[in-house]
Amino acid sequence: MEPLVERKNYLEQIRRYMGKPPVKVLTGMRRCGKSSLLKLLHRDLRASGVLERNILWVNMESLAFDFISDHAALQRHARERFRGTRGRRYLLLDEVQEIAGWEKAVASIQAEKLADVVVTGSNARLLSSELATRLTGRYVEIRVHPLSFREFLDFRRASGHAEDEEREFDLYLRFGGLPGIHDLPLDEETLSPYLNAVLDSVLLKDVVSRHRVRDVPLLESIFRFAMDNCGNITTAKSIADYFKSQRRRVSTDTVQSYLRYMEDAFLLHKVRRFDLKGRRHLELFEKYYLGDTGLRHGLLGYRGRDIGGLLENVVFLELLRRGWRVSVGASAGQEVDFVAEKADERLYLQVCYLLADEQTVEREFSPLEKIADNYPKLVLSLDPLPRGNRRGIRHLHLRDFLLRG
Repeated sequence: MEPLVERKNYLEQIRRYMGKPPVKVLTGMRRCGKSSLLKLLHRDLRASGVLERNILWVNMESLAFDFISDHAALQRHARERFRGTRGRRYLLLDEVQEIAGWEKAVASIQAEKLADVVVTGSNARLLSSELATRLTGRYVEIRVHPLSFREFLDFRRASGHAEDEEREFDLYLRFGGLPGIHDLPLDEETLSPYLNAVLDSVLLKDVVSRHRVRDVPLLESIFRFAMDNCGNITTAKSIADYFKSQRRRVSTDTVQSYLRYMEDAFLLHKVRRFDLKGRRHLELFEKYYLGDTGLRHGLLGYRGRDIGGLLENVVFLELLRRGWRVSVGASAGQEVDFVAEKADERLYLQVCYLLADEQTVEREFSPLEKIADNYPKLVLSLDPLPRGNRRGIRHLHLRDFLLRG
């Protein structure tokens, strides 16, 4: 079991809603740390004086709860467990999508005020459709991502490691942010099999079984292609054309469906392009980023030449953690890596490995200089010494950006 390190940002979000009517729904990739958040929440409740009998924790990945196969069994178990108890009661329900019709039981438990409900789930589309059907306006979703770099360092320190940040960042790029890796030595021989096992589990449980995928080798090949091209413009048609060049026929519709299934399981994130001049989203030539960079390493191995795309992926996930809606900016044949929006705020970012020469400097700064507004604009890289400002555009060390937010 990974060390129970407090992930303060998520705990604060959950605590904000505890004791209030909405159902708390934690969503995210399998093994990203949702169960550990429930453990931390359980610890909080006990520390605040809540009796153990007033807390029901149902972990659907445990055989101990195999008898809860549907909503009726869940509701019956909750009523029996809380019979005769006094005071506020809490239902912590882990991997809720494993229970057929779970939303009916949760809606009923909420309506009867039987318990304050917190659930976790690993399938975005399944949860959203069921929540919309039964719990419209009566739930709050908290999206949980793999560890940020700051959290990665917290876990490393909790495990007794305190090496320099540059070394730790290299490990973070290689092995990603799944909390479970901190139970193991952070080396290639140990972690590659672990990361591959996690990936196989997610693909099997949250993609193949959930969507009854018949051509599993094709699914794996499409995911491998998306991993190999993270941060590049990718379309279902381009993937289908690639397989055609390999003498394997696959329809564009099938590719689109498989990509969507992997999005639903949080393995991939699709990012739309935003026309900076027309101020509208474009429907073609989206990009895909990975839910965790370590899974790519486990499947494809670590390749230094791909560091630019990996750095983009890390920054993209960090923006999501901070609550930004993210697009790729496009204007007059040039591209801005990320356009991040939140309420009435906007932030433009370019990400690269090193500003090695003036040509690279021009390539990274020029698209930002052509944006005619006063929102903040950043260039992030791993250069040892930032260049300061250029026409109002700030250059920051990428690790500093990850640790300062």
